[in-house]
Amino acid sequence: MAAWRRCSARRGRDAMDTAALERLDSFPYRHRASELMTSPVAAVDAARPLAEAAGLMVERGTSSVVVLAADGRLAGIVTERDILRAVTAGSGGLAVPVSSAMSAPVHAIEADAPLYRALARMSRLGVRHLPVVDDHDRPVGMLTTGALLKQRAATALSLGDEIACAGDGAALAVQHGRLPDLVRALRREEVSATQVSAVVAGITRDLTARAGELALAEMEAAGRGPPPAAWCLLVLGSAGRGESLLAPDQDNALIHEGGPGDDAWFADLAGRLNRLLDQAGIPYCPGGVMAKNPAYRHSLAGWQAEIDSWVARPRPEALLGVDIFYDFVGILGERRLAGALRRHAVHAAGRAPTFLRLLAAAGENVPSPTDLLGRLRTREGRIDLKKHGLFPIVAGARAAALAWGSAATGTDARLLETAAKGAFAEEAAQSLIEARAIIVEAILEQQLEDIAGGLAAGNRVDPRRLGRKALSRLREALAIAAQTPEIVHDALSNRPITLAP
Repeated sequence: MAAWRRCSARRGRDAMDTAALERLDSFPYRHRASELMTSPVAAVDAARPLAEAAGLMVERGTSSVVVLAADGRLAGIVTERDILRAVTAGSGGLAVPVSSAMSAPVHAIEADAPLYRALARMSRLGVRHLPVVDDHDRPVGMLTTGALLKQRAATALSLGDEIACAGDGAALAVQHGRLPDLVRALRREEVSATQVSAVVAGITRDLTARAGELALAEMEAAGRGPPPAAWCLLVLGSAGRGESLLAPDQDNALIHEGGPGDDAWFADLAGRLNRLLDQAGIPYCPGGVMAKNPAYRHSLAGWQAEIDSWVARPRPEALLGVDIFYDFVGILGERRLAGALRRHAVHAAGRAPTFLRLLAAAGENVPSPTDLLGRLRTREGRIDLKKHGLFPIVAGARAAALAWGSAATGTDARLLETAAKGAFAEEAAQSLIEARAIIVEAILEQQLEDIAGGLAAGNRVDPRRLGRKALSRLREALAIAAQTPEIVHDALSNRPITLAP
């Protein structure tokens, strides 16, 4: 909790400069750490002499090496500055073991983390090297300030680490409240609506992870002690898919390795987490898809049994919330648990054709977005584009991906991976991707306009605000979305024998 306390003390002078949004460099919001890291990473054993680390730097042309623990996890880092300090100290020089000169513990970042968060973390910590790790905390690459500066990313905002430094729900709410300004700035930079939605999803994940850290701190302060077992916090739905917009609610779950007697501890943690998120402006899920609900809080074995029951006895009324569960991604704690659950979930679904058909059927019962004359069906002057446009595409892509053994969570990635496997033509996948982009753009622009006018953001769009060309594009996109069930039906029917149960 030391890092939390340091961040909390800084937040008064580290408040985000909203005026900087006017001069935003959008590059860090459009790319991830894995795209800019140097890989493979140079590594050395802690017991080896420091001279070996120095030689490896020269050989690889790098300014740092990582130090590995026995299990391959990140244990430390040695930089050029560490080498110089050891030489000038005069007590053994380069003959001392690496362990005596390395920095530990090491700050690192996940490979799929957005680049703006890596930049902000390096700036706040004052470091020039940031190891990039996988779900098991094994180093897979290295970010350096030199490489990042070459990408002209030095002016990126620090919203990600402002969230990491928030000390309570109110401070999280301040950061969450700045999202519309960030979205407007990105749109002025001509960042696509789907890329913007990925940024919003990433920030939603950051907010959720920070709420989890604050909940842990509350547990410690209340004398509840540390977690009784390894655990992982999951986000589901649009945040898990990387497709969030500006009308959020909570979709989260929790997985752990404890026994039945540990559930009370995790229930307390989850209740605090969900309360903090509500205070942050991410309201409670009306459908109860939250970790404080026992249905969304299980051990790994419990989740596996739950999934097995879904696929063995699928009933439409029992599958509410199951669809967005399959969008989950681990964001805090032991992410290896999320990986193990993903493998089980994908395998189980792929061997259950009835379950897959029920998942796909959810996108089939969507009313037509147009009347007999081809006019958009509106209520009170607006049309629900999530219901009539996004939902069929998202639900269909999910079912098709699971049917063809894809573990992807993003809608576009699911469509592309499934098409590449032969489920349907790549042209069909591209058409759905383009249609989704048009629909997302229409919703996002309406949300920004509504927020500016003092209205709550939603998914209902007023077609009258669109020009003739934009309205024509939207009608065409909705028509393509309406064809999704047919494409998905073909995908489920055309599975090769090797994928059948």
